Amino acid sequence: MAFTEGSLKAYPIADVEQSVTPEQCMLYSLSVGIGTDPMDAGQLRYVVEDGLCANPLMANVLACPSFWMQADDTGVDWKQTLHGEQYFEIHRPLPTTGILLGRTRVLGINDRGEDKGAFVYSRREVLDKASGDLVCSVEQTTVCRGDGGCGGHYAAPRQPRRLPERDADMVCELPISPQAALLYRLNGDRNPLHADPAVAAQAGFPQPILHGLCTLGVAGHAILQTVCDYDAARLKSMAVRFTAPVFLGETPHTEMWKEDDGVSFRSSVVERDKLVLGNGWVTLA
Repeated sequence: MAFTEGSLKAYPIADVEQSVTPEQCMLYSLSVGIGTDPMDAGQLRYVVEDGLCANPLMANVLACPSFWMQADDTGVDWKQTLHGEQYFEIHRPLPTTGILLGRTRVLGINDRGEDKGAFVYSRREVLDKASGDLVCSVEQTTVCRGDGGCGGHYAAPRQPRRLPERDADMVCELPISPQAALLYRLNGDRNPLHADPAVAAQAGFPQPILHGLCTLGVAGHAILQTVCDYDAARLKSMAVRFTAPVFLGETPHTEMWKEDDGVSFRSSVVERDKLVLGNGWVTLA
């Protein structure tokens, strides 16, 4: 059963209630490589109980629905989906304890043509259940490679940021562990593409690939370390385009440019000299 723009916009994505715990906050930061230096006090504030701080990049996984496109009644060829773009904004400090409510909806679809797939745009708002206050908002572009011809002309909600045409002001390399995807999936994204070699092969990859959001988390770690001195309050929003998958054990090389109102960035993997994150932008407090 193929989907249409109308059917996917109307698809009943269930609200998600999440009880945030200190352990979940520590797990997220560990899954994106924070804590590799046990003598770095900046990193330790995200991975130990004393003075624990929630990583702002955790907005990407809070109160997030499971891989809902995998359900049979969506009509999505889920084995051919890839993460295209991500944007998140922090509206108030992320909690280390509390109950959050996530509400996700499909904004629209941009059909690229029968042989080119379709872009599906979605938005999730994460609310504090007790107060109803908006904690963070997340927008995602999913590339449905097997679903071209579905119809839909929804315009992209934001245009990618152009990078400066000069050498980067700062660079940071943070290697990814071979078990990173198995650890990151415990944050809620159980897409077998990231764990099952057979599913990865069906999607055309020689091995399971890293979650795009884990790659983004590693780049966010580089920015927290290099620009923010590990101060979570400084990072207010982030947008990025995923340009290629990352394989386990590779080393992202993140380049950063300071600008008046934030930081532009991109990431390549050292081993293949391949751009994996492009048009990155961070707004700083």
